[in-house]
Amino acid sequence: MSEKMKLYDMQDDDVRRQVFWMQKRLSSYALWKRKRDAWEMFAYAYEAAVKNWPKSQPEQMDPDMLPQIYEVLFLYNEGVPELAKGHRFVWRVDGPLALAIDKAGTISRYFYTDPDYWERGMQLAPYPPPVEALHKLMRASEFNGEYAPTEVPDAPHMTARCPAPGSLLNPDAYKFMFYELPYPVFPARLPDVPAGSDLIVRSGQRVPKDGIWEPVRMDRDKAFGIVPIGAKRIESNGCFNYLVADGKAPFIDGWNEAHARAERVASYWRLLWEDVRYKDGVIPDESEYFLERAPMDAPTDHGQLAEEIEVRTGDVCPVTGIWEAKDFENHRIEVSQGKVMPDVLASVPGSAERRVHWVTWCLVRRADRTHC
Repeated sequence: MSEKMKLYDMQDDDVRRQVFWMQKRLSSYALWKRKRDAWEMFAYAYEAAVKNWPKSQPEQMDPDMLPQIYEVLFLYNEGVPELAKGHRFVWRVDGPLALAIDKAGTISRYFYTDPDYWERGMQLAPYPPPVEALHKLMRASEFNGEYAPTEVPDAPHMTARCPAPGSLLNPDAYKFMFYELPYPVFPARLPDVPAGSDLIVRSGQRVPKDGIWEPVRMDRDKAFGIVPIGAKRIESNGCFNYLVADGKAPFIDGWNEAHARAERVASYWRLLWEDVRYKDGVIPDESEYFLERAPMDAPTDHGQLAEEIEVRTGDVCPVTGIWEAKDFENHRIEVSQGKVMPDVLASVPGSAERRVHWVTWCLVRRADRTHC
């Protein structure tokens, strides 16, 4: 076993706590509300760019993408309020939130199809700055592992969403060739993983309850190697997964020693934690899922005066506060640390025409201080 596999071993208590916390985070109302809000910001910015992109600039955004972008926003608007009521059918195969991330994935693959930057669904080179500003807004709605709570389609090749803990815990899983998704900040103390219930289903059977399930092996001693005797032994057989009620329990990835290849194999699944959040109409405090660290790719505040801190459209906001667009009067906004700085829709000097401008933003006032 490699050192990396040992680092993310589901027999390790710390790994189990982290994976359990991650599954609760990825299925939380707070995360999906953030996804919805970020996508709305992207949709409005994309529409403004399509309508106001200067004809003199060669980079043009595809207007035919707008209906698809707004379809995703419609699905979020349909699904997130249902999740707030504790209705998790939204993650079934045809549910609005499962469809939203499927369709958002298609948009991301075909976001900018200029042949100098893209080929067959893959980005080949860094986008031009105005395009990258929109790209960052789109990626702000994406979380690594966001498919975790969605139902696995009942298809021959499909296996559990989270095949191994490294898919959630390994920082490399958050890094892509031309962008990086934020790695979550864990609370100082993570709760223990529940011992597990007596509710067990097998791959292919209907899941009776929403929640976090663990794939397990069940075995018992055999007299003369044939007749099972004694109590069943239950032990972990892989990574926790979030399973949606009324869907079918998924298969898992197994290793065939004889043929030296990965295979889709059946497993038992034991309920660890039933998800009953929000069913009482109450949204609990979920701020622990979004603890902040100083962004690695953003300017840092080293004690400068407010007016000395500047960022550009598309950069990550380093300080929560009031920001003003440089060279544009009366363009002030409040932005939270970690958010992507927007563009400005304003008139062209000497003309009534309004266009999108990528600007420099200057910090005017911090949220937690008096005016600097």
